[in-house]
Amino acid sequence: MRTLLVLGAALLSLGGAPALVPAPVLVPVPLPALMADTGGGSQLITAEAADRGATTGTLAWWDRRGGRWVKAGSAPARFGAKGLAEGARRRQGTSTTPTGLYRLPYAFGVRARPAGTRFRYVRVTERSWWCQDNDSRAYNRWVEGLPRDCRAAEAEHLVSYGTQYAHALVIGFNYDRPVRGRGAGIFLHVNGRGATAGCVSVPAGAMRAVLAWADPARRPHIAVGTRSGPTAIRNY
Repeated sequence: MRTLLVLGAALLSLGGAPALVPAPVLVPVPLPALMADTGGGSQLITAEAADRGATTGTLAWWDRRGGRWVKAGSAPARFGAKGLAEGARRRQGTSTTPTGLYRLPYAFGVRARPAGTRFRYVRVTERSWWCQDNDSRAYNRWVEGLPRDCRAAEAEHLVSYGTQYAHALVIGFNYDRPVRGRGAGIFLHVNGRGATAGCVSVPAGAMRAVLAWADPARRPHIAVGTRSGPTAIRNY
């Protein structure tokens, strides 16, 4: 009888002990899932800075799989020497990177197409320029041979930027219907010595990785913005 009483007391003691509940695991929400728009495709590049005055931040590229966004890679990024500006109100020559959500028309480079690149890739020649002359019919366009109405002082001779334009993607800022004075020649390209004149840049290895990853059939876009405020990347 004593043995049964002791056993019963032990069972009651165990039954009254509080159950151990594991702490909840907080899974971060992927950045694209917080955005107002991602372009409608199943790939996305995000370029995020801490605030509008920042010249550095993070580039990440994402795949949409099984109904959710998954990060495929990331790298440190550089922005304009004067930070970032709202794309719809940006002015040319301000050395600011335009914020917003943009398509990626095509890739180009001084060097040969990296292995695995599926985007249309245009090789830079000695005659390749990007016209930034507001008075030119070729404003914000690649030209082979400088047109008469595009001044060389208002254009980039692409081959002169062998490091930065070793490989690049055109960012569709002010591209489809160019607004004069808003800005031209905004690219995702390889790092130079420091901040950019308004582009987004990443290390050379990251640029090649993005080109090998990006699939135009999946309609990738790039979103550029800040962590918070009116130019927060979540707003685009």
